[in-house]
Amino acid sequence: MNFKSYIMDSDAVGRALARISHEIVESNPDASEICLIGIMRRGAPLADVLAQRVRSLGPEVRVGYLDITLYRDDLTRDETAPRVNKSEIDFDVTGKTVIMVDDVLFTGRTARAAMEAIISIGRPEKIQFAALIDRGHRELPIRADYVGKNVPTSSSEVIVVSFPPFDNEISAAIWQKD
Repeated sequence: MNFKSYIMDSDAVGRALARISHEIVESNPDASEICLIGIMRRGAPLADVLAQRVRSLGPEVRVGYLDITLYRDDLTRDETAPRVNKSEIDFDVTGKTVIMVDDVLFTGRTARAAMEAIISIGRPEKIQFAALIDRGHRELPIRADYVGKNVPTSSSEVIVVSFPPFDNEISAAIWQKD
């Protein structure tokens, strides 16, 4: 892959997460029933940052981390054994407003798998979705309730979000496939 351009620097990511946190609080008057679930990998630290920002606005929220590997519909296509991480959700999602958090919304398949995984552990009152970047190209009828930035892309491009603890910087960039 070849680097094409940055679409968000650290400040832009921070502003987007601040805006999303305000939208979450405004859209959910009963904030005591909100829980954030970060979709592993980069959705997990994003959920942590969103939770801090929501808490700074008053509401206490719970945070969990979800591995959707075994819920993916493309699992059988890959010849290698999947790498499964441990989900960390130490609270009951039943009756709660669960907000799934991910870095990039693309085809919608990750969000579908996450919804299936969440429903397998309880029955939320509702499920909402927050994505730092929505790049289009949906294969399923899924949309994010909260979006940091819409970035139209071609199918030959990839969006890479860099975020600690996985990376040394905070940014989002477009890369061109070879």
